[in-house]
Amino acid sequence: MTNTEKIANAKKRIDELERLIKYWNNSEHDEPKIVDFSMKIENKVA
Repeated sequence: MTNTEKIANAKKRIDELERLIKYWNNSEHDEPKIVDFSMKIENKVA
């Protein structure tokens, strides 16, 4: 696995964690929701 692939995979995991954190913060105040985990593949590496 190249460094570019490692960075892309890390970015994907960070995005998923950010969505989970936002969901957990909102779920404390709202009714349960379904989280959309559609895979976004973007080239955001330097």
